Amino acid sequence: MGKIVLSAILALSFSTSLSHAQSTWTGGDDLPTSPLACDGAAAAAAAVPYDGGEPTDAPDRKGKTLTVVDVPKLVGIGYFNATSKGIADAAAEMGTMNAKTDGPSRANIDDQITLIDNYITSGVDGILFAANDPVAISPVLKKALAAGINVVGYDANSEPDARQWFVNQAEFNGIAKSMVDAMAAEIGEDGAFAIVTSTFTTPNQARWIAEMEAYQSECYPNMKWLETVEAQEDNILSFNQANTLINKYGDEMKGIFGMTSVATPAAADAVTQAGQCGNVAVVGLATPNAMKPYVASDCVKSVVLWNPVDLGYAAAYVLRAVADGTLEPGATSVEAGKLGELQVINGSEILLGAPFVFTKDNINDFDF
Repeated sequence: MGKIVLSAILALSFSTSLSHAQSTWTGGDDLPTSPLACDGAAAAAAAVPYDGGEPTDAPDRKGKTLTVVDVPKLVGIGYFNATSKGIADAAAEMGTMNAKTDGPSRANIDDQITLIDNYITSGVDGILFAANDPVAISPVLKKALAAGINVVGYDANSEPDARQWFVNQAEFNGIAKSMVDAMAAEIGEDGAFAIVTSTFTTPNQARWIAEMEAYQSECYPNMKWLETVEAQEDNILSFNQANTLINKYGDEMKGIFGMTSVATPAAADAVTQAGQCGNVAVVGLATPNAMKPYVASDCVKSVVLWNPVDLGYAAAYVLRAVADGTLEPGATSVEAGKLGELQVINGSEILLGAPFVFTKDNINDFDF
């Protein structure tokens, strides 16, 4: 009898703890958060020592033509087509960089590692990357640094010492504030929402989600976080996941966040096909061209992003500056061609700028 009671107690304890974990876990990472003020006041900037890596015995590349490979999370989607265009534009403008993009066909970290390793072996001057996993990609990037290759990340970071610099499209807490404010404006400060992301290990999305939770808890404590689901940057899976959320939560769910340029239009499509436009808001990160039909139909009010062409462009200029020795540890800014002077933040990050919110009033002014 005692064994039965003990088993029941253990089972109840396990189910209770599991239920608690499911109700509080959001898909974010465990790093400290720094939510912005609810009233929009700017946070004070703090000086942070350089924490990036250094290439070993890198040759003098100042002013010389660089052979560069760009390895994004995956190829064949609009977002990374845009970053690739920015890199190519910058390379052509500089005239001293031969750049090519060669990423995996799906967002798979093992494929990404293999590609980078192959380019280390074949020999390149520089590697640009957007990581599928911040920890798993770091050893091969450190191998590149050890081989004297300049390494710069963009879009999704690695561990800081596995690259020299990271071009951050927008600060994570800034993205979080823009996203949550937009959702609260649509569903109210007590509405319930869910999230469709790529994977729980994708670094930029996990960081955005963590900052979104921190900001929402502070500024909209009555909003309800229902669930976060993975969709692997896959259009069909993203649609299916959004559709499952719509059916699962019914009238309770008032909004869906899309955390990728694939998930957001797919979620908008799922809401449209379910006849839930006006009942389920979609707020997310996506390229404007993919969202124009849903914005035009008034199914989507807000699309948050930055210009990914500018992101790739900035990354190429940062790599050029690193190779030339004009961007060194301790720098506070870097010149990036037509973008002008970009600021150094967080020790070894270059900030592209503030997030941009596309709406029906401005989305047709952009073409990417």
